[in-house]
Amino acid sequence: MSELILHHYPTSPFSEKARLLLGFKGLSWRSVKISPVMPKPDLTALTGGYRKTPVLQIGADVYCDTALIARRLEQKKGLPAFFPEGQEMIAATFAAWADSVVFQHAVSLVFQPESIAVRFGSMPPEAIKAFIADRAGLFSGGSATRLSAEQARHQWPTIMARLEQQLQREQGDFLLGEPSIADFALAHSLWFLKATAITSAWVDAYPAVSAWLGRVTGFGHGAFSEMTSGEALEVARNAMPAALPDEQFDEPNGFEAGQQVVIAATDYGVDPVAGELMFAGCEELIVRREDERGGVVHVHFPRFGFRIEAQ
Repeated sequence: MSELILHHYPTSPFSEKARLLLGFKGLSWRSVKISPVMPKPDLTALTGGYRKTPVLQIGADVYCDTALIARRLEQKKGLPAFFPEGQEMIAATFAAWADSVVFQHAVSLVFQPESIAVRFGSMPPEAIKAFIADRAGLFSGGSATRLSAEQARHQWPTIMARLEQQLQREQGDFLLGEPSIADFALAHSLWFLKATAITSAWVDAYPAVSAWLGRVTGFGHGAFSEMTSGEALEVARNAMPAALPDEQFDEPNGFEAGQQVVIAATDYGVDPVAGELMFAGCEELIVRREDERGGVVHVHFPRFGFRIEAQ
């Protein structure tokens, strides 16, 4: 079995989610640090243009989006489970809500002038401007809209009061009683807010939530070692994509295996990836593409939140 290779950067909230997923499973992995902003030539040589962070690589298979990464890690090591038996739908649905709604609020609260001044205080002004410009591009062209700071501040107490009430009940130490994907999908946005004293107060005011967040982050990141992006490309070049899932090809809009298609996220980071459609299942889409640096790779996307079009 090929090594797990995570392409990420330290301050990325969704990267923190992936790192915690690996830690919860007790998995060993290789760490490839990538740039927070475009261009990312070594990463896009693997993904074909997908630019969001993080990306999980296993040999010549590349997994985009933490929702799908979680399912791939669940396949690799079933227990402890991200999707507890009998609560699979609840866990996945809550995770999707947290990854979108709570994340949007956290981003809006973080990217305010007083917070930016502290968070990026050690960076040159040109670098700060480049980062903000990159994020403006990231959030353009899709269905996601930037939540105003006023609306985020207005709605945040409702979100947190509901969570506080949920976690005060004697049902266990986690949102669904036992740890699940719901916890990790919520924790990374609050971790993002906790990074500076300016935004930490949005979490610290809720003691049950704060205690729960400590339990989730306490799972750590597992055992990992550094790898360069060049070494990761070499791994892909020297590997063959894994066998396709043992699941019926299911594409209700008429796309067929072997067809040239374009796949892209629908919310933000909508950069398209072109390739040969190899598989369409209830959770996953797979395209085959070839790159002179990365070789032949299979790029995996979630079905939910992504669109597919004929090339």
